[in-house]
Amino acid sequence: MIIDFHCHFPGDEPTQDRLDAEYEHVCGPAKLEVLRANSAKYAERVRRARSLPPTVPETRTTEDLAAAWREEADDFGLERVVFMSGGGNDRLASVVAAHPDRFVGFANHQPCSPGAAAELRRAVEIGLRGYKVIAPWVTVPLADRSLWPVWEVVEEHALPVVLHFGPVNGGGGLGWAPNMDPLALHDVAKAFPTVNFVVAHFGCGYPAELLRLGWSNANVHVDSSSNHEWTRWVPYDLDQKALFRKFHETFGPERVLFGTDSCDFPWGYIRKYAEEQVRIVDELNLSPRDRELIFAGNAARLLNLDLPVARTRETA
Repeated sequence: MIIDFHCHFPGDEPTQDRLDAEYEHVCGPAKLEVLRANSAKYAERVRRARSLPPTVPETRTTEDLAAAWREEADDFGLERVVFMSGGGNDRLASVVAAHPDRFVGFANHQPCSPGAAAELRRAVEIGLRGYKVIAPWVTVPLADRSLWPVWEVVEEHALPVVLHFGPVNGGGGLGWAPNMDPLALHDVAKAFPTVNFVVAHFGCGYPAELLRLGWSNANVHVDSSSNHEWTRWVPYDLDQKALFRKFHETFGPERVLFGTDSCDFPWGYIRKYAEEQVRIVDELNLSPRDRELIFAGNAARLLNLDLPVARTRETA
């Protein structure tokens, strides 16, 4: 049984819009064109290196996209697909409501935005079951008391929280911000020890910091999603197999969750990412129980899904 704990439903804010918002006030509109060109060039390089098809403008309706994603999930045999975002909380809630036996959705709005706590409470009411945060986009420290109402809603509703740390938007994107490092979560994890925090992408450039964060906070988990392009940036040899081994050894199998970061068509469900992770787990010779936890059991527990795999874990 497989639950992909980290995907995105097509329809997020375009990367280009974020680039404009983040940097136009710094460099001005003329130089912004250079940034756009540089970012696009690097993104194309990564796409070719990964043998992925180019992204094309999507013209299908939300309902058609949901049906297409449902077909992808069924073809690969996914028990559940967990969408971290999808063009706004209302849109994603409607997608999940149409396919409740296959899709799970997370709220995706910044905790520093006006009315964030109320919006998170509303997101729960319309059927979303977790909270996703892009930490480098948060304009105050994660432990700032102005964000406490958001973390209190998370605690009240026992929502898992997934956070992206590290650079955003690939090469040419956001490379520095006050909340870039996973250790920015340290005091929040201490203050809310019953909340399950999941750091995405094996820390996305900050594996050592994430290992330290997980050592000091048993409620911090990690997911394996993305192509791990970031491993090329670190000044030492590192690959997915080494990451799986290290986090399995230090966090334990109970705190590692499988994901791919699949999103847009024509890519659809990126089987290559999933199959590579299955191959790595085979090579590491993990036990059947550990595999069950990583590929489905931990996700079922954090999301409180009533699945046979969750009950199996409880009696293991």
